[in-house]
Amino acid sequence: MLLERDEVWGAVAAASARAGSGRWMLLAAEAGMGRTVALDAIVGRQAADGAMRVGRARCVPEESAFPFGLVRQVFPEDAGIPFSVPSGPDEQRVFHRLVTHLAESAAERPVLLAVDDLHHADEVSRRWIGYLARRIAGLPVLLVATECLDQCDPTPLPPATGTAVALRPLSAPAVTRIARAAGLGAERAATCVEAGAGNPALVRALVADLAEGPLPRPATAPARSRYRDTITDWLRHRADPRSRHVCLALAVAAQGDAPAAPGLLDQVADLCPHRRPPSARSVRRLGRLLRHPLAREAVLAAAEPGEAAALHARIAGLLDEGGAPATAVASRLLHVDRPGEGWMARSLAEAAEEAARAGRVAEATAYLRHALSGPLPPARRAGLTLRLGALELPHSATAGIRRLRTGLELHTDVRDRAAAAPALSAALVAGRRTGTALSVLHQAGRGTDDDELVQVLQTLAALISSHDAVAWRGAVARLHVLAPTAPVTIEPLVCGLITEYEAGAGLCSAAEALGRVRRRLAAPVDPRLRTAWLGSAATLLQWADHLPEARDLADTYLPPAPAPPDLTDAGTQCLLSVRAEAALWAGDFDRVVTENAPLVEASAGQGVRLPHLAAMVATAHLEAGRRDEAWEVLAGPGPSGTDSSWEWNELRHARALLHAAEGDWQAALDDHLACGAGQSARDFVAPFATPWRSGAAFALVRLGRRREAREFAEEELRHARTWGTARTVGRALRAYAAAVGGRLALDSLTEAAELLRRGPAPVELVETLVDLGRARIEAGNGRKGRDALREAHAVALGTAVPAGAPGAGGPPRTGRLTGLVEEALREGRVRGGSRARTGCPALTAAERRVVELAASGQTNAQICAALHLTRRTVETHLTSAYRKLAVTRRTQLAAVLAREAEHTGAPLPSPGTPAGQGEGRGRGALRRA
Repeated sequence: MLLERDEVWGAVAAASARAGSGRWMLLAAEAGMGRTVALDAIVGRQAADGAMRVGRARCVPEESAFPFGLVRQVFPEDAGIPFSVPSGPDEQRVFHRLVTHLAESAAERPVLLAVDDLHHADEVSRRWIGYLARRIAGLPVLLVATECLDQCDPTPLPPATGTAVALRPLSAPAVTRIARAAGLGAERAATCVEAGAGNPALVRALVADLAEGPLPRPATAPARSRYRDTITDWLRHRADPRSRHVCLALAVAAQGDAPAAPGLLDQVADLCPHRRPPSARSVRRLGRLLRHPLAREAVLAAAEPGEAAALHARIAGLLDEGGAPATAVASRLLHVDRPGEGWMARSLAEAAEEAARAGRVAEATAYLRHALSGPLPPARRAGLTLRLGALELPHSATAGIRRLRTGLELHTDVRDRAAAAPALSAALVAGRRTGTALSVLHQAGRGTDDDELVQVLQTLAALISSHDAVAWRGAVARLHVLAPTAPVTIEPLVCGLITEYEAGAGLCSAAEALGRVRRRLAAPVDPRLRTAWLGSAATLLQWADHLPEARDLADTYLPPAPAPPDLTDAGTQCLLSVRAEAALWAGDFDRVVTENAPLVEASAGQGVRLPHLAAMVATAHLEAGRRDEAWEVLAGPGPSGTDSSWEWNELRHARALLHAAEGDWQAALDDHLACGAGQSARDFVAPFATPWRSGAAFALVRLGRRREAREFAEEELRHARTWGTARTVGRALRAYAAAVGGRLALDSLTEAAELLRRGPAPVELVETLVDLGRARIEAGNGRKGRDALREAHAVALGTAVPAGAPGAGGPPRTGRLTGLVEEALREGRVRGGSRARTGCPALTAAERRVVELAASGQTNAQICAALHLTRRTVETHLTSAYRKLAVTRRTQLAAVLAREAEHTGAPLPSPGTPAGQGEGRGRGALRRA
């Protein structure tokens, strides 16, 4: 099928030699445009009736150095053709004789002289062709020649005696017609259009390939590809060196799925090592072809070993000199076996930082690993190794710590080793190896005579000691000794750590802690301690309920998303904790999940444990009404017997909150007490971080042990008043109210609500207002009680999870606080004043879940398994529900629920979590642990 070649037939008709007037016609085109096919068609049409005699010649590169090689094909029986290049007059004599011979032959019958690939002809034969063309008008000869424009300049022939026809690429409709004629669908026809670039040879090869299935084919399919073979055969056997080099360079330049930048194509042409570079038109045409990945793959398959790598290196150099982004340069250098020049290592290191800032950690680590494969000065190698270890740490504690240890050992100078030691120690803490981390710092300090560096390491060791209950006490004692003589740039962190201990031990108030922090925020700080000091300061600001200020400090010094935080910086670890907990305390649960869940998920199971962040994310999920997700976050193993980090106490506290939300008060009590034991081992009695006594008091009240609950609540309130913030005092007053009941409870709740309205404590305020509303309604003051509940509802709506929020899973979900308030509002409106609590609306959330399961026919044992409750708890809920529903048997429950549905027109919404929600594998695993 010869499509879109009307210009060829028009030129042939105009150049007919049958009337005795000869013409020449030159078919000029790039490789693969169908020059030979067109020539064969012309020969077949002109010689079909036998009116013309055909003489054919095909030039090949192997004979381009043989004088008269083409002429000898035209006149095979002429023994007078010389085998060497004759001198000027002798050459003319030979040319004239040959033309005369041709004229005599054509006089008998017109001659069609077909010459294929004239660009490969020897120079003498090309001159003879020109000699003939200038004299052809008087001869019955039609000269038709083909020439590849990729490999030479057009042969200069006289325009008066002939015409040159350029074979253009096939149009998209023509290619589509060819593909559809072969039975290909629209998608594969489009591939032929894009990857064929209008080249008839490539289009035919693609059509044949795609008729057998899509490309690339699966591993089980034959590896042969006619399309690839067509390109590689041309590059290896028929393309001249210039064209071959340009194709390879363009394929390398257009690496990946994106085509090369337009400006790079011109630069690539300059990389050609041959004397005469290819034309700009040829470069642009090949560039269009190589936009398609199939073409690039085929070209690169024809490359010799090392060719592509050498081109990548040269293109990388061009990009680097032109000021291209480091990642553009480094992506080329990844194909170079060993980046042996200094600028290469620099580009790879810069690209690693660019990729890390964009959150592409795998790409960043690939750049650094490649940089380290080349020769580097020892100090540079140590620095890149440490940076690589920091990036690897969240994804593999073993690999990251091993890399950091190697980087530390690469430093030969004692001071450099001491300066690198904090990174390894912080990584070891993230891997829950606090003892080893402290050992690293102590060894680094013993190896240097720099007193100030020793004090820096000692102070950082104190910060890390906070993860070990025993070491923490000793570190604080040493800080007290150091404080009077500490250098001015070290003293702020010394003071901050001492204040953290005293605040937790109940030895100072929030106002005192704030005074110490504020005086030192503008003080000069040693750069090696900068983030550690800011982490300590932000921690104290958060504990004192200055949440915006604490969060601003964290946001200022933590990298913006999606860049990963540097876990080899102990101060960064502190700032991460502050940022998460400040958002949680402020009721911004969506922000807690968005900022911290990716890091928690990335490090889960990789040897890096982030218990505090996991606790914050789990609690945020709980508050947002996503209980299953909360259990999944907490599903990992707990601390080992030697790990007494404060972070595990946060995790125990989060577990206790989840148990309480599900009504499993014994499990909640156990976790609260475990949290308290961990905090007490660290002398931490203040309730601002983990109010475990309040939680224990609520659990004990629900378990009917009010005397014990009151003891915990009174102790909590005493410590809370020492610290003195609205959040801690208000929360403790609420626990005290739950423990004492009656008029004292109402007074305590009223005081708590007044305090909490003045502080940034939406969670505590909602819970207190709900308790206050219920207490007032119980006391007979229904109007004021409902007013408190409406206020609680307004505050709770500010913490609700919007639709589409991360982790929300579709439509908006009612948060824990909103559900709590709505349940209380339903109870208050139905009961009014002090009316008796009867009927379905009087059921608590836990009672409602148990009743629904019992009404569906489940036994007590099955209910225990479904809700993860003890048998005694289930029996207690059923007894209370029987009284409120005025029934005496289990079989009556279904009828009561059915009457309620008839009365309301629809089933009354469950006042709590539907039965069975939150029964994930993670929760069960935690309980078993």
